[in-house]
Amino acid sequence: MAKMAFLFPGQGAQYVGMGKELAAQYPEARAVFAEADEALGMPLSRLCFEGPEEELHLTVNTQPAVVATSLACLAVFQKKLGERAAAVAGLSLGEYSALVAAGSLSCGTAVTLVRKRGEYMQEVVPPGKGAMTAIIGLDREEVIRLCREAAAYGVVAPANFNCPGQVVISGEKNAVAKARDMARKAGARRVIDLPVSAPFHSPLLKPAGEKMARELEQAPLEDARLPLVANVSAAYLTRKEEIKGALVKQVSEPVLWEETLRRLARDGVEIFVEIGPGRALSGFVRKTVPGATTLNVDDPTSLARALDQLEEVV
Repeated sequence: MAKMAFLFPGQGAQYVGMGKELAAQYPEARAVFAEADEALGMPLSRLCFEGPEEELHLTVNTQPAVVATSLACLAVFQKKLGERAAAVAGLSLGEYSALVAAGSLSCGTAVTLVRKRGEYMQEVVPPGKGAMTAIIGLDREEVIRLCREAAAYGVVAPANFNCPGQVVISGEKNAVAKARDMARKAGARRVIDLPVSAPFHSPLLKPAGEKMARELEQAPLEDARLPLVANVSAAYLTRKEEIKGALVKQVSEPVLWEETLRRLARDGVEIFVEIGPGRALSGFVRKTVPGATTLNVDDPTSLARALDQLEEVV
């Protein structure tokens, strides 16, 4: 039987209406949103289903909204499929969704933690001070070199190694702008400023990680039933203390997503299922692990398609 991994998206995957059709059709999805609403003491589900968009895009709301929607997708998919994943991974914020899938966190605990995560990130770096830019078409060594040069203008560092030829940089606005201009001159195919409200995975957010360490110390985490491939190391983790440490580090350290996908493929994973809003992770898989089977579960249509394809490949 082909090995399967579950992947969970991070911030940026959100859109108004996410999860609405699944919740309308499946009680498992409704139960997840109800648990998230109760844990937060706010109608998060309504924000996911109806917006307004500007509120959904606030970091403090986006983070629990993406996690809740991902977990609603997971609940329906697992009801249909059973527990079939060999391992889990999540991009940045998605690591919390992955930990619920792995049995380390409950849904209520996950959405509560990521709401705090969003609050701390925004407090540490006020809107307008930080920036993030995706650089496409340069290799990682070149991007690292450009960040070192641009650091003369402020804090800037690689934030996400998403796939071959795509690295996101993060830091202070002026320094990111300088690195962006240098990347264009160095021959980058595309340079895309990201619409984010904080410089995620940059050293600027280290104080937010320290605050999260205190939250995680009090949070009810369990050892994981399924191995998690950690963002910061691309290593398998199952022990709760190791998981807590990795979650603290990933606030201010780069996400090694390309290495994560290569690790899973090297260990025999042939089917990658993206669970949650959007399809960006499937694109990263196709660029990193050519020939792998990619599926996504985002709504009833993609759910049905994924189940049909699994019947063919498993």
